[in-house]
Amino acid sequence: MFEVFSRGYYLGRLYVTPSDGDHARMQRHQHEQVNEQLYATGEGIERLDVPLVMKLESKHFPVLGDEDVPADTLAVPEDVLDDTRIRNPPTLREVFLARRERAQQLLELTGGWPDEYRNVGT
Repeated sequence: MFEVFSRGYYLGRLYVTPSDGDHARMQRHQHEQVNEQLYATGEGIERLDVPLVMKLESKHFPVLGDEDVPADTLAVPEDVLDDTRIRNPPTLREVFLARRERAQQLLELTGGWPDEYRNVGT
């Protein structure tokens, strides 16, 4: 789903669609797989529901898993989508996934951790 792009990001292609929620979401099973493959350290018991950090155009945001989102889809809050050049969603777009270390930095800097995940290391 994602491949190495740079020292800070992976690159993938997902259908981007608007969402009425407060957070970006993707299908729960895929979210957990990406978490396990790219964010888990392999040390001890780790949560696989920790937010992923993605970048669409110039905007970074946390992404949670949700069973109601179709596979290969990124459901983005409308206010985030309004700041992009996407005009006819759902649209297949390149999205960047921050590597584990970069994701942690970005979320700590922006205070973007949802409350239930604060102080959870990735």
